[in-house]
Amino acid sequence: MSGSAGQLEKAIARNLRNVRERLARACERAGRDPGAVRLVGISKTFPASHVRAAAAAGLTDLGENRVQEALEKIADTADLRGITWHLVGHLQSNKARRAAAAMAWIQSVDSVGLLRRLDHAAAAEQATPRLLVQVDLAGERTKHGAPAAAVREILDAATACGAVDVRGLMALPPWSDDPEQARPWFRRLRELRDRLIDAGAPPACLRDLSMGMSHDFDVAVEEGATVVRVGTAIFGRRAPRPAATTAS
Repeated sequence: MSGSAGQLEKAIARNLRNVRERLARACERAGRDPGAVRLVGISKTFPASHVRAAAAAGLTDLGENRVQEALEKIADTADLRGITWHLVGHLQSNKARRAAAAMAWIQSVDSVGLLRRLDHAAAAEQATPRLLVQVDLAGERTKHGAPAAAVREILDAATACGAVDVRGLMALPPWSDDPEQARPWFRRLRELRDRLIDAGAPPACLRDLSMGMSHDFDVAVEEGATVVRVGTAIFGRRAPRPAATTAS
C-alpha cells in the first residue's frame, strides 16, 4: 500500500468513527438502538479508492446519485465482498432496467409509472431491489419527489408488484445550515408514515425512513430515521455540483 493510500484509509476510518459516534449519541438521546439505523456512505464524485478505503474501515452501504457513475464504481470494486449499493439520486425511466439490475436499494421512486417500470425491469433481470418512495414535502421546484398526497397511490400500486420490495419513504428537507431547521421536515415525514399506516396503507411498505445527511443526521435519527445518507462527513468535501443533491 502506498503512503497516500494509507493516509486515505486512515482519514476515512477516522471520519467514519466520528460519524458512528455521533449516530450512537443521537440514538442514546432518542432511546434507540444504533443497530436499527442503516448508515449509507454517499461516494458520489469520489473515485473507487475512497470506496475501498471506506469498505476497509467497515462501511458496507454505499450510495450514488447517478446510474452511470454507480455502474462504473461497482465494476471498479467488484472484488469487494459484502457491499450494498444504493441509488439516491433521481432516476429517469429509461435507466430503470440498469438500476434495477445493479442496485440493492433505489431511494428515489416518485411515481406509479416508475415503480411499475422498475418492477418489470427487476423481474426481467431476476433482481429484487428494495425501493423507497421519495416525498417532496416542501414543494421545491429544484427537487424531485412525489407530493405527499400521491404517496398512497404509489404504495397501493406496490402491493401488485412481484419483484421489487417497497420499504418506506425518503425525503430531503429544504437546505439550512442549522440542523434544527430540518427537524420539522423530518417530523413531517414520520407523521406522514404514521398517517398512512393508520389509513390502511400496508405497514410492510413503510418500514423505513431515509432522512438526514452529514450536517443534520443526528436530528433525523432523533426523529425516527432508519436510514441516513452521509457523504461529506465520511469522504470529505467535494467540488460543488449545480442543482439539488440527495445527500451531503
